[in-house]
Amino acid sequence: MSIKTRTRQEPGELADVRQDNEHPAGFGELFKIGLGPSSSHTVGPMIAAANFADGLADMAHQVVRVVVTLYGSLAWTGRGHGTDDAVILGLTGARPDTIDPIAVKPTLEGIDSTGILVLPTGRNIAFSRKTDIAFDFELDFEVHPNAMRLQGFGSDLAILADEVWFSIGGGFVMREGETPAQRNWSPPYTYRSMDELLTLCTADGVSMEEIVTVNELAKDPSGNPLTFVRTVADTMFTCIDRGLSTEGILPGGLSVKRRAKKIYDDLCAEDTPDSTHQPHRLMDFVSVFAIAVNEENAAGGRVVTAPTNGAAGVIPSVLRYYRDFCDSSDAGINTFLLTAAAIGGIIKKNASISGAEVGCQGEVGSAAAMAAAGLAAALHATPSQIENAAEIAMEHHLGMTCDPIGGLVQIPCIERNAFGAIKAINAASLAMRGDGTHRVSFDQVVETMLQTGRDMKSEYRETSRGGLAKNVPNC
Repeated sequence: MSIKTRTRQEPGELADVRQDNEHPAGFGELFKIGLGPSSSHTVGPMIAAANFADGLADMAHQVVRVVVTLYGSLAWTGRGHGTDDAVILGLTGARPDTIDPIAVKPTLEGIDSTGILVLPTGRNIAFSRKTDIAFDFELDFEVHPNAMRLQGFGSDLAILADEVWFSIGGGFVMREGETPAQRNWSPPYTYRSMDELLTLCTADGVSMEEIVTVNELAKDPSGNPLTFVRTVADTMFTCIDRGLSTEGILPGGLSVKRRAKKIYDDLCAEDTPDSTHQPHRLMDFVSVFAIAVNEENAAGGRVVTAPTNGAAGVIPSVLRYYRDFCDSSDAGINTFLLTAAAIGGIIKKNASISGAEVGCQGEVGSAAAMAAAGLAAALHATPSQIENAAEIAMEHHLGMTCDPIGGLVQIPCIERNAFGAIKAINAASLAMRGDGTHRVSFDQVVETMLQTGRDMKSEYRETSRGGLAKNVPNC
């Protein structure tokens, strides 16, 4: 089909997603518990649709129809990522962090078979995914490639509500005409770059973990930020275990067979009293941990955005490596994740974690940098060594494209997470062999990643129109 490109729509009053006065994202913003297969194409659209549906409450008795139009990357890879399913669930009021994954299929089948969708207020409206969800492959928004319009109509076809939302990566969403949500709290430690973060560490004699913890506590003085950190860790470990025990074919039509269980079973079977192992066997465990998570993600299971669903396997697998094969502790797990959050926040603030915006370097590359820093911190590295670990990991993902075959988060995404995890461990090891002194800074690599992403043709930024997605048949 020949596609004509229209003039890009101007962003209007929507501010750039990287605000000069915005501090890096916090722990709970980077690590979200949700469903697969994509944070930007599944989690974000579900949240946007749920927000839109909630906004219809005052006029719910007048609404007779809701129409959703998906643009850009959401259109090109939406079906493969289940964006239409996510939007439908969101319109019912479902949210990715609370919906039961087991309830997804029967809920969607019920709506499709009856042609009735129940809004959060309890009002029934006629709904058909064939007529009420449109995929626009031509209109391109300047603000972000992941755009969607949600419209509510009355009985006389008058438009009662009309909103444009952007899913900007990692489950973050923004509505057109709004600036990013302003914090109603003042973080005790303010920084916008790694250079500023390292300065704080040196001047105040504190670790990155302590800085993130103090800032998180400032949001809710009555709470304990470590409680959610532990929840995130437990969710990651549970996801790995679920992936290691599940067999079958992944949904979507590519007939990709789950491999994690067999690989893991084979590795465990090799553990006999008289067995000898190749040195790389440890890396096989790391790889299968990552594969397990991403197979769960591809199947629509419960995962943690870390910082995205497409890269959800890197940090859990490296964290599991730390827990199972290093001199680990519960405190070390907290250090790992809180330090990783500091790194991810800087990347999101100054570049992007969205594959649709900068390619997979922004997803698996960011996850590898976060994991490398977290592992180094848990192993008692200095702040300079931690920065070096993050820099090495990100530097060697520069230029990585996002070209999922069939728009599915399966090939090359699942194996790519395994390689990202191995790179993260290697980066942490190399950094800790030095004293933290190096030529290229983390901030320079992050800026390079952003520039590289902007220079990429759109075909290589999660549209499935280039790379492997073009050269490998879908069936």
